[in-house]
Amino acid sequence: MKRRTFDEHVRAALEALPPGIASALHNVAVVVEDEHPDDPDLYGLYEGVPLPERGDMAGALPDRITIFRLPLEEDFDDDAELEEEIRITVLHELGHYFGLDEDRLSELGYE
Repeated sequence: MKRRTFDEHVRAALEALPPGIASALHNVAVVVEDEHPDDPDLYGLYEGVPLPERGDMAGALPDRITIFRLPLEEDFDDDAELEEEIRITVLHELGHYFGLDEDRLSELGYE
């Protein structure tokens, strides 16, 4: 069986979202980069205005969720573990998009 690429793991995590969550995503881009320049151990980063705090976003640039490939691949060399950690990271950053803080994400198991 062919091993998935990193981007395919990220895409699979997004495609597995429940329909209600997927349809609630508006004006947000999910991208993959090698690593964060200031924090090379960071797995993911949400940048934007959380959904509950949004007003009129007409003309605003999309929020951005970045998943960092190198630290995830370095920490998880088993394909199944890597896929699961990418899924958790995507869900964690989407949680920030939906307005959840670190404590709530931890309670949900997305730390």
